[in-house]
Amino acid sequence: MKSNTRWLFWAGGALVALVVLGMVLQAVRNLLWDLSYWLPPWMVGPVLLLAAGLIVALISQIGWPWYKAWKRELDGRNDPTTQLPAPPDTRRQAAEQSLESIDRLLDKLDDAVSREGLRQERERVAQELKRGDLTVVVFGTGSSGKTSLIRALLNEIVGDVGAAMGTTTETRTYRLRLKGIRRGLLLLDTPGILESGTDGREREQEARRRASRADLMLVVVDGDLRAAELAVTRHLASLGKRLLLVLNKCDLRGEEEERRLLALLQQRCADLLSPADVIAASASPQSVPRPGQQPWQPPPEVEALLRRLASVLHADGEELLADNILLQCRHLGETGRHLLDQQRQMEARRCVDRYSWISGGLVAATPLPGVDLLGTAAVNAQMVIEVAGVYGVTLNRSRAQELAVSVGRTLAGVGVVKGGISLIGTALSLNLPTLLLGRAVQGVAAAWLTRIAGASFITYFQQDQDWGDGGVQDVVQHHYDLNRRESALERFLQTAVKRVVEPLQRQVQRKLPPRPGPRAEAEASDHGNPGL
Repeated sequence: MKSNTRWLFWAGGALVALVVLGMVLQAVRNLLWDLSYWLPPWMVGPVLLLAAGLIVALISQIGWPWYKAWKRELDGRNDPTTQLPAPPDTRRQAAEQSLESIDRLLDKLDDAVSREGLRQERERVAQELKRGDLTVVVFGTGSSGKTSLIRALLNEIVGDVGAAMGTTTETRTYRLRLKGIRRGLLLLDTPGILESGTDGREREQEARRRASRADLMLVVVDGDLRAAELAVTRHLASLGKRLLLVLNKCDLRGEEEERRLLALLQQRCADLLSPADVIAASASPQSVPRPGQQPWQPPPEVEALLRRLASVLHADGEELLADNILLQCRHLGETGRHLLDQQRQMEARRCVDRYSWISGGLVAATPLPGVDLLGTAAVNAQMVIEVAGVYGVTLNRSRAQELAVSVGRTLAGVGVVKGGISLIGTALSLNLPTLLLGRAVQGVAAAWLTRIAGASFITYFQQDQDWGDGGVQDVVQHHYDLNRRESALERFLQTAVKRVVEPLQRQVQRKLPPRPGPRAEAEASDHGNPGL
């Protein structure tokens, strides 16, 4: 029974194939008959070959990319790694899932340099996730006493004190143990900020980069916050970091002045941190002279800072560590997505460029009665499908046609079609004879309008299939204005001459009758003068 069914199936398939083949042969025969009626016999063969070549080129340019997009979609559906992961139970699991998403981003990046840079950053963050120490960055100007504060906390000399601004030219790391904290504490002494010169700005960038990776930051000041210091502090807080603001050098002022400065700092930073996180300290008190004896060196006054530091790390240390890793993973993911967006944009532009010249060549080879580019060359549904595939969006043909018609109507509605033909016609009329001008304008205009439509589709998919507040009209108008700029239009026309106009010139020259040679000219002269 199965063998009979299989035989019937193959017989039916062969019958359908014969019917299709017969229809194709009949179509070719009818085409040959029509061509022989309208064209001289010597032109029938070349025109038929040209039409066949155009059909093959169209199939290869459209069919093959469509097959690749379909295959990519099918592989994505069958890939178990594309399934959504389970929601994380802890911040650590969330960080691990973030790193896995970065791995998937790495697989999609084609540029080796960008991929390697992102991979190295990913490995660094993974090591941060495995580490056992909490990182505290000491941040401030070079004169605020950062190194003195670290020395006081460690109760040993860790750097030169009392030198000019900019002495700490690189980040230094020191280890500290606090009672009740099972993790070790890494103190990072960063270069001073707000220094002048190129070197000073580079050191500040290094300090900010270190601060962005810290679990906790100590911002050290020696007086009221200057506008530049407050701006830096707000920037650090905007990164999502926990801050402690340390008012250092309290030995240089009286108790009333100290209370006044603390209240002022708490007021200025009320929206950034709690009043308890603004702490007074004296990391290196000035010595007190004693007549007839050596000056007395008071001990550092950092007990309040140590208590607050221990309290914060004991209560929130694990969360600070997890939040820091998640924040770094988020920044790393944003970097990876930015690189992927750049790659997708380049690939989408190549796709639009290809369809621009396909539409331009087809319209130039088969000129239309009017430049009705809305449903033909300028807005191509297959281009929409391929651009969508670049951005990981699957569109069926009906939806792609809806988008194409929508953009096509907008092209006509805002006057882009008319304005584009006018621009192209004016530019080409200076260099082309009248015989070629109409077809060349149609072909080049089709390519130019396809480029505008394609750029509009790229914006649509970049914005997660959203035209934005201004709708499709604003997007189309924006890309029309960009492409009509003198520099952009000149670059486009230079390429259009090579891609559309020159092939059209060669085609027309082949169809013209041969120019008369010397003998033909002499015979014509004899016929014109029979008396000679």
